[in-house]
Amino acid sequence: MTWKTTLDEQDIAAFAPDEKVGLLATRTPEGLPHLSLITTLTAREPDTLMFGQFCEGRSKRHVQDDPRVGFLVMTQEREFWRGRATWTHQRREGDDYTAFNHRPMFRYNSYFGIHTVHYLDLEAVTAKARLNLGGVLAGALAAPVVAALSGKGRGAGALNHWSHQHLNGLATLRFLAYIGEDGYPAVLPVVPGRAASRDRLVFVASVFGQELTALPADTPVAVLALNLQMESVMVRGTLGGFRGLFGLKSSTLDVDYVYNSMPPKQGQIYPPLPLEAVTEF
Repeated sequence: MTWKTTLDEQDIAAFAPDEKVGLLATRTPEGLPHLSLITTLTAREPDTLMFGQFCEGRSKRHVQDDPRVGFLVMTQEREFWRGRATWTHQRREGDDYTAFNHRPMFRYNSYFGIHTVHYLDLEAVTAKARLNLGGVLAGALAAPVVAALSGKGRGAGALNHWSHQHLNGLATLRFLAYIGEDGYPAVLPVVPGRAASRDRLVFVASVFGQELTALPADTPVAVLALNLQMESVMVRGTLGGFRGLFGLKSSTLDVDYVYNSMPPKQGQIYPPLPLEAVTEF
């Protein structure tokens, strides 16, 4: 994999459209990976990224506590870039703020607009790559067999009915994030897998095999499951370690956290939060 420290003109042009997958991986206060869909993620300069905020997800809080982030941009042509960046500051006015709010997605939206622009210094980015559809298909065909042999997990029911069905949808893409040895989150696109139960996912290392299989057992991993209707859910848990099966390596992921990543109200789903009485009006 080839890495570089600046984006070229073609990269910057590919990052510009809103009609793309833009993902931001952040670190929680506990040092765990968190993964968010940020379609406004774009390149401001060859060494600077920015994104516009219109909803109040956890990732925007995380970057102010720990500025180290990972990112991924994937176009409709299935070309993608992965990288690392450092959050530096935010602004609520200026030319970038105005430009974001004049984009078609926000200019004619009656319900929300961009209220904050976030800026990041680029640390490293891969050269443009194309998704390995053959590897994705091989993993997708193997995943149901792996799931059937993987066991059911703890039986705590971390995934509700909708999340379970969504994770196993034919049009659902699964993106995976972990914390690298340098402390920056890393993001992998379209890793084949499925939900084996309400507590356990399985993943097949038919793509990014060298990187995935290097992750030791008990590595905390976040997975964002996203479909073409932009419905999504994020789950987090620990890997069980990759093992060989039918010529492919696979691993379980025992889910201990589920997060609704869809606007307008993002928030923790599992473990369930206690209801709090309203005492102030």
